[in-house]
Amino acid sequence: MALTGRAALLAALGTLPVGIWEPSWTGILAVNVPLALACACDAALAAPVRRLGLTRSGDTSVRLGETADVALTVTNASGRPLRAHLRDAWPPSSWEPGTEVAASRHRLTVPAGERRRLTTRLRPTRRGDRKADRVTIRSYGPLGLFARQGSHKVPWTVRVLPPFTSRKHLPSKLARLRELDGRTSVLTRGEGTEFDSLREYVPGDDTRSIDWRATARQTTVAVRTWRPERDRHILLVLDTGRTSAGRVGDAPRLDASMDAALLLGALASRAGDRVHLLAYDRRVRALVQGRAAGDVLPSLVNAMATLEPELVETDARGLTATALRTAPRRSLIVLLTSLDAAPIEEGLLPVLPLLTQRHTVLVASVADPHIARMAKARGNAEGLYEAAAAAQAQTERHRTAEQLQRHGVTVVDATPDDLAPALADAYLALKAAGRL
Repeated sequence: MALTGRAALLAALGTLPVGIWEPSWTGILAVNVPLALACACDAALAAPVRRLGLTRSGDTSVRLGETADVALTVTNASGRPLRAHLRDAWPPSSWEPGTEVAASRHRLTVPAGERRRLTTRLRPTRRGDRKADRVTIRSYGPLGLFARQGSHKVPWTVRVLPPFTSRKHLPSKLARLRELDGRTSVLTRGEGTEFDSLREYVPGDDTRSIDWRATARQTTVAVRTWRPERDRHILLVLDTGRTSAGRVGDAPRLDASMDAALLLGALASRAGDRVHLLAYDRRVRALVQGRAAGDVLPSLVNAMATLEPELVETDARGLTATALRTAPRRSLIVLLTSLDAAPIEEGLLPVLPLLTQRHTVLVASVADPHIARMAKARGNAEGLYEAAAAAQAQTERHRTAEQLQRHGVTVVDATPDDLAPALADAYLALKAAGRL
């Protein structure tokens, strides 16, 4: 229970003239006793908070940067009308900074025996699960002098999914994929090694593509058409160790890696390949296997929603062993990690032959665009030192990439905005070359 500002104002206004004209206990009691009785009556007429019924409904998931509406239904089962202020508490990251007060506080009036619905609009600023805290209600009497206050636990969870900003590149990559598959109006031949269909020979076709058995069964010469391989296995491996926590721009490297993995996963599933996901540092953080083509992207997004970088050194041997168990058949293993020299030379390179002898390996890394800008700095001593430091960092990354390439690994090193399309292009190039 609590006194309101109106009660305090009335007490001050009543006490002021008493203190001026007749400063005595009798005068003070003459003002405050009626006010206390009015407050008691007001409290008795306020609707009880504990007897209110509260239920939730609404959105259970939302992409980062978008809004989610969660409805709260308040049922007044008492015989007195409810006049209340309500605070719907959520974690601070459920709103943009400075908007929490306006978004979480509501005024409502519920007549006796009725219900009302109010909506809390969330706009989360971080991925993961956002769980509702308690709902605090302050019920006022008809005079507004006294209020009853209480809290209710009304559980609800909104999962904040990765934004998948690279989906804007998906139509152009799918068009390239259709060209590789020969489904466009211009038949593209000579790319891929999986038999597609037979068609009639036309001048200019490669004679090595003639199917002599089919030709013997018909009156025209038949040639084979090919398409890139289907039903291949793609294992996306996210390194969630300490190097993934480094911030590039306004977001950690892990976020850019996840965005690239989502684009590649969506593209590969449309290509007819089977896509799996493994997130690992010193233990498995997420695992997606055996999903149908239509369920791949939702499963990947849902698994990535709660991933956060772990401030531990990634166990390369454990990652390799887990990847080999996850991909028992020949697969394309896409490892999204850092190209820092120490983790690669001391961790990945010693165990890399275990992967490359059975699988095709592609390493993708997020490059910092600030280093490229530093490398161009000139004009003063400070700029020259920055340019020298940036050039040294770039040289180390190039040397690390060359070491991986000598082991037969395809390397993609691009800035956060360019990593997703560059990784998709590398996948299409491998598919066109028949290396999957």
